[in-house]
Amino acid sequence: MRMRKKKNLSSRLENVKDYIILSESTKRFRLPESERYNILNLAEIFGNDNPVCLEIGCGKGTFITETAIKNPNVNYIGVEVLENVIVMAGEMAKRKNLPNVRFFNMGAELLQFYLSSDTISGIYLNFSCPYPKKQYENHRLTYKYFLNIYKNVMKKGAKIYLKTDNNGFFEYSVNSLAENGFDVTCVTRDLYNSEYLDGNIATEYEQKFVSQGMKINRLVASVSE
Repeated sequence: MRMRKKKNLSSRLENVKDYIILSESTKRFRLPESERYNILNLAEIFGNDNPVCLEIGCGKGTFITETAIKNPNVNYIGVEVLENVIVMAGEMAKRKNLPNVRFFNMGAELLQFYLSSDTISGIYLNFSCPYPKKQYENHRLTYKYFLNIYKNVMKKGAKIYLKTDNNGFFEYSVNSLAENGFDVTCVTRDLYNSEYLDGNIATEYEQKFVSQGMKINRLVASVSE
């Protein structure tokens, strides 16, 4: 079922245009290959050369804004395909007057057309849609297609941080990462009873799941040397 368009969405998006700096659809794939690329100058966008991290599927913005507050010397880009959702993230960043947060309103498959190689210092995959049916495997954000995109834009030593409540998606991700050139470490199937909880920032979904007594899976992955 399609999400109903929020009231005054266009005006709300216009009000946060300084934060939601890119809105794109998969129509870009229809362009000739030579015309698909529009590599962004991230130092120009943020006004500094600080490290840049992505949160892919940033939702309403709780995680990325809290993380940006705690790490003012790191820049963050939230990627979210739904306008209805990303507008709330943009509004949250604007309310908090965060200079180190921007948003892309698009799917992760389009990152390859806007980010140059050796650009990103960290990628957060928080509670991604698990797409449990086998025929939708290629939509999972840890499918090999997406992992190759991440691998291309990640700097040497960069890491992927993944959290999910879905055990099946977690097991799939562990295996997919390992099979596609990543070293997987810091694995836990119960984050809130592990050594990795210190410094954890919870997302909206995470807060809900934990309140219901659900266990949270977590891992860290880096490109194999």
